[in-house]
Parts: sequence; C-alpha cells; structure tokens
Amino acid sequence: MLPLFTDHPLICALVLILLDLLLWRLISASGSHWKLLVRVLIFSLFSAVLFNEGLNPMQTAPWPDNVALHLAATGLQIGWWLFAARTLTVLIGALMMQRVGHTGRLLQDLLGAVIFLIAVIAALAYVLDLPVKGVLATSGAVAIIVGLALQSTLSDVFSGIVLNTTKPYQLDDWISIDGTEGRVIDIDWRATRLQTAQGSMAVIPNSLAAKAKIINFSRPSDMFGISVSLQVSPHARPLTVIEALERAMQGCRHLLAQPAPSVALKSASSGGVEYEISGFVSAMAHKREARNVLFDLAFRHLQASGVSLLSSAEAETPTGLSRPRALLESSSIFSTLRQDEKDTFSQHMQLVTFRAGESVLPAGEVSDHLFIIESGVVSVTLERDGQPIEAGRMGPGEVIGEAGILSDSALPADFSAKTFCTLYRIDKAYLKPCLDARHDISEAIKSLLDYRLHTAQTLTQTVPQVVAKKGFMQWLRHRG
Repeated sequence: MLPLFTDHPLICALVLILLDLLLWRLISASGSHWKLLVRVLIFSLFSAVLFNEGLNPMQTAPWPDNVALHLAATGLQIGWWLFAARTLTVLIGALMMQRVGHTGRLLQDLLGAVIFLIAVIAALAYVLDLPVKGVLATSGAVAIIVGLALQSTLSDVFSGIVLNTTKPYQLDDWISIDGTEGRVIDIDWRATRLQTAQGSMAVIPNSLAAKAKIINFSRPSDMFGISVSLQVSPHARPLTVIEALERAMQGCRHLLAQPAPSVALKSASSGGVEYEISGFVSAMAHKREARNVLFDLAFRHLQASGVSLLSSAEAETPTGLSRPRALLESSSIFSTLRQDEKDTFSQHMQLVTFRAGESVLPAGEVSDHLFIIESGVVSVTLERDGQPIEAGRMGPGEVIGEAGILSDSALPADFSAKTFCTLYRIDKAYLKPCLDARHDISEAIKSLLDYRLHTAQTLTQTVPQVVAKKGFMQWLRHRG
C-alpha cells in the first residue's frame, strides 16, 4: 500500500483531501483546537506533496501532452487554492471567536466569502491561465445586476455588520425592537432572532432592526426596570393613595433600594386617576414575580387606607363598619366567621401602633396575644450563622404571634415595623376558646404556623462551603 502512495503522489494528495473531510466530520465540536490543528497539518502535507511533484499552484499543470494526468493535476491545483482558502477562513474564525465571540460570526462569514472569491479568481488566473480582466469585467456587470435584484438582502447584510460593530445588543440580552420583546438567541447575516415571553420565535430583519427603536433591558446587567399602573377613584385623596403605594413598595423585597422606587400620578380625569409605581429588580427572572407581588401589595395597602381600585362593577361591601370589623371582613383567616361572630369578635380587638424601627414581637418571645396588621409594613428577620437576614415582609391582613396562641412556643424570627404600622391585638384569653370552638380557623392558623416554621428552618440552615480544588500548579505557586 505504501509504495502505491510513494509512486503515485497525486493519489496521495487526493487521499489527504478525503482524509481532511473525514476527520473534520468525526472530531466533535468540543475538540475545536484539535480540528484546527489537524486541518493545518493535512494542508501542510498536501502542499508538500504538490510542490514535491512539481505542481506549482501559481502555474498551469506541467503535462499538457497527457490529457488525463493534466486534468488531474489541474484539479488538484484548483483544490489547493480552495483548501488554502478554507484553512485560512478557519484560522481567522478561531481568532475572531476568541476576541469577539459569537457576535463576530457575521464578519467571519463575509470575510470567508471574500477569501474564497480571491481564491477562485487566483485559480482562474494562475491554474487555468484565463484572462482575469475579462472575468472581472464580466463579474462586475453580473454583480451590478445581482446587487439590484438583492437590494433588501444586501441591506440586511450591511445592517448586520453595523449591528455587530456597534453592539446595541448581544446574545442572551432581553431587548425590544419596535415593540417586539424577547431574548436574543441568534444574530446572523440576515436577521436577528428573538425568543418571546410566550415561547415563540420572532425573526426581525437586520435592516429593520438597524432603523428601529431598540430597548435593551439587559443593560446595565444588574438592573431591570418594572412598572405597575393602577386606577383609583377621582374622589380619593392623592396623598392617601401615594402613602399607601409607598408602603406597598417597601413591602416588596424584590425592588432595589437604589435607584429608589417611586410613585407618580400619570393622568387624572373625571372617570378616574391613574398612578404608576416604578422601580428596579436585580434579575430579569424577578420581573414577573415582582410585578405580581407589587400589585397584590398595592391592592391590600389601598384597601387598608380605605381606597379601592377603580372597577366598572364595585364589590358589594357593607358600609358603616368599624375599623376592626372591616379588617375581619377582609381577613382570609377569619373570613368563615358569621356576621354576628365578627361583630362580637371585633369588640375584643385593641388598636396598637408602632413607629418605624420599633419591635413588634422579638425573636424567642412567647406571645400571649395575636396581632392582625391593619396598615404598614412589618419586616421579619432571622439569624443565620450569627448574621441577621431579612426573611420576608408582611402587610395588611397578615397575623403575628400564632405560635404562642397555639402551642405556647416562640418563633425564631424577630418582627419589627419597617414603616409606621397600625395593628389590632387580640388577647389569648379571649382567642383560645374561640379557636377551640371553631376548628376551621384553628386549622388555618396551624397551617400558617407550620409553613412559617418550615420556612424559618430552611432559611437558617448553614450552607455548606464548597472547597476549591487545588491543582498541582497552585501548589507550586504557594511553595514558591
């Protein structure tokens, strides 16, 4: 077999080309450096075989009398130019991927097309000995015709170059192009592909993207804006609404403290007044949850302030109720009480207030009463590894002190007022017989206690530290 290749170097050159194609397919994408090394090595061997046989790609084949051998040599010389163009394209692509990453793929493709065009022209001029000037003149006329026919496509290509150069967005960025919002999953020579929040794919031509208004939600990378709009009655006092919405903002832990969230009056008319809460979260994944939590908190704090969201069909609610009686009406735990029971129950509720920063129920203290929050924000703090962490924030309608009522125990959490708070206190001496008589309310409070104990246990567990693996080179550096 070996003498066959040594005696027939043209066959050896053909085998090298086939071997390159085979190995390029077999070597996986993870071994890109190996693929590049193999291609350069095979191209070097291929060049050595051709030049050793006297086949110079800068000249025509040297056997004009032997038609079969002349055609084979000509084909291998043309193959050398194409092989050289492919190898150079792969080398340039590897360098560009290291420097600019995936966004340089469009420039890589265009540069590769130019290199192949030069290789084809060189093969025509040197190997086939054709008049290049005539070819270039003909190709120029053809290029004009093709350019006129492909105006929109060429516009997409050059717009893609501009987008890749200026980089208004990159892969995995969340952007909006002319109102189409989604995550960038691909940028090629013709279009930008977005994966929308509904899971569908939007294909936007680069020429349209280059002219459109682009909003990049991922810049800066640690801050994402959200906003919630609400409409209330025009008869509600603006100061009351704004204070309630500010408490709602402080109750949402997802909102960043800096830049500070804000409330603004957007529009007012005889039909209603629109307010907007705006703020920032630290991750795109938090936007939806933060909006949902913020809307729920706004609803509860507005309700606690006696303001309802504007609706075409207002809910039928009793009028003339006292504050504790209205609080029981909106409480999810005590909602199963009959109307007469709520009237009696509300008479045993005592109003207490706390200024911002005051302790409502210290950690470890067994409470002999139950608190129901009427308005304000209460912060819940736990200790993990000796350091305080905020576990949550509570708002109107939520209860505090259920552990002492049910089991004469205490929660490991510290409850303190984050804003000015008003709460209603119900003593255990009155509440305990009521819970014994109404097992549905007792079970609801017990489920709440179990949930809070489980949450506290989960949050206070010590996170195991991951020990970094020390390699041999690190050991040598430390020894030195």
